[in-house]
Amino acid sequence: MRMLMVEDDARLAGLLRQGLAGEGFEVDWVADGRQGLRRALSGKYDVVVLDVMLPGLNGYAVCARLRAAGSATPVLMLTAKDGEYDVAEGLETGADDYLAKPFSFVVLTARLKALVRRSGRRATAVLRVGDLRVEPVSLRCWRGRDEVVLTAKEFAVLACLAERADEVVAKTDIAERVWDEYYEGDLNIVEVYVSALRRKIDAPFGRRSIRTVRGAGYRLSSEG
Repeated sequence: MRMLMVEDDARLAGLLRQGLAGEGFEVDWVADGRQGLRRALSGKYDVVVLDVMLPGLNGYAVCARLRAAGSATPVLMLTAKDGEYDVAEGLETGADDYLAKPFSFVVLTARLKALVRRSGRRATAVLRVGDLRVEPVSLRCWRGRDEVVLTAKEFAVLACLAERADEVVAKTDIAERVWDEYYEGDLNIVEVYVSALRRKIDAPFGRRSIRTVRGAGYRLSSEG
């Protein structure tokens, strides 16, 4: 599940990104309302968490412009303002849910997953590549009838490949998707996780479904 977080509190955003990664979310973060609107309009997110008090454009304006542009991406507003008129304004501008600070992380996660389920977007899908079945909601996968246990990062790499099965996916694309778009570390980390996946979803079953395309990236083959 890919999420955009528009929040100007860097400390809070960092804590939420870390926690939500463990719940299966791939989180992109921006701290400015105008930049948040541009990102949200890209249509590549399953849900948006939107603070109200933002530099550039406030959350109400971002949500209103998002809806005026025809975007149906679910929006959860996150703010310290919890008066009934504040809640009403947030919902009237097009937000799908509203959560006041301080909040329970468990409640936030449950509401985000509920929004994605109700929207019928990617997280409700089951990805099938040959006899490999990948379930983004539950973070589980199977090779035939056998369940394969993966770490959260291993699963994220696999899901990235499964969504583009039989296509070549560049290392940079995987790093941006699984870590974040500002990742500046060694791209060989992708190779480490691909190797781990091969040991888990291929080797025990006599398969070679994850192929290296030299100089280009990796391809998850349905004929593996």
